[in-house]
Amino acid sequence: MIAPKSCPICKKPRSAGFAPFCSARCRDRDLANWLNEGYALPGQPAAPEDVAREEDLLPTCQPRPRTP
Repeated sequence: MIAPKSCPICKKPRSAGFAPFCSARCRDRDLANWLNEGYALPGQPAAPEDVAREEDLLPTCQPRPRTP
């Protein structure tokens, strides 16, 4: 028999409403780990000039003019 999978953050049983996590708290902690560079994908570090080139290709957001 296969054991049910647990929450990757706290190891409690998963909740269907927050899968693969057990709660909104664990889901948010996981998101914070990604946003704060707590997780990393394996691979060679990007060269600074490659990062700069990619940033130059991103569209820039222009604020909309205000209408009176």
